[in-house]
Amino acid sequence: MATDQVFQLMKKKDAIEADISQWLEVLQSQGNVGMDGPLIDREGYPRADIDVYTVRKARQRIICLRNDHKSVMKDIENGLHLIHADARNSTVSSSFDQQMEELDDTLASFALTDFVADGSPAQEAGLQKGDEICGFGTLNATNFKSLQDVGYIVKHSEQKEIKVIIRRMQKLQKLTLIPHTWAGRGLLGCNLLPSSKDS
Repeated sequence: MATDQVFQLMKKKDAIEADISQWLEVLQSQGNVGMDGPLIDREGYPRADIDVYTVRKARQRIICLRNDHKSVMKDIENGLHLIHADARNSTVSSSFDQQMEELDDTLASFALTDFVADGSPAQEAGLQKGDEICGFGTLNATNFKSLQDVGYIVKHSEQKEIKVIIRRMQKLQKLTLIPHTWAGRGLLGCNLLPSSKDS
């Protein structure tokens, strides 16, 4: 599965989660009836304090959306497993090393490390302030669109290795980054800035 397909699945997941939140707000507006609150009163009549039709519709949509969410999450997990398996493949690793040797001076960067916190996963991986990011997992200057792409990879790669290519002092280096929780915020503990188009 291509990386772009995984990104699209992640965006679909985010959209589904947003829809679920909206429908949960509908239920909350109906006396916070939730998914299990009764729709009839003690005498067996439809409750007059809520719009029963709206509640039923919201509940049905939430159930469908949650099923869609489970399906998308499974597809994302499978896609990420394939991507990580490809990254570990010896042929890919050999190509990775060859790329570093051949493109040492020409491989374009797409982000710049602006800050690295002490004791963070980024520092553990060897990242330093001023490092130019030329490769991050399956991201490179040709398919990078925004820092949100990096965020997607990090969010769905917790406790998994991410191969990172940096340029430091005009030399390319290969690092292995493992996003995980630590004493600070997030899973990386560093701040990235997009490289200017002119650099």
